[in-house]
Amino acid sequence: MALNSKQQESATREQVKTAKKQQPKVEKRQRIRVRLIPIWLRVILVIVLLALSIIAGAAFGYGVMGNGNPKEIFEKSTWTHILDLVEKRQ
Repeated sequence: MALNSKQQESATREQVKTAKKQQPKVEKRQRIRVRLIPIWLRVILVIVLLALSIIAGAAFGYGVMGNGNPKEIFEKSTWTHILDLVEKRQ
């Protein structure tokens, strides 16, 4: 009796395979992707975020770690002093 069920199972598998082959193939639709944020805006956003992170890092480094006033990073004299220290001018 087990042999009969295996024969039936293999027969149904073959029937399923032939039925799938006989079905017409459906072409996949090309999906159009709508971007929520355009690429040019992403580039500008990355540049702005990079600039903000540089400013925030300089303010933190000069103000908190260097015991200075964070607003002083926007003064030219601060940057000339920093460049003098880096280049070891005297």
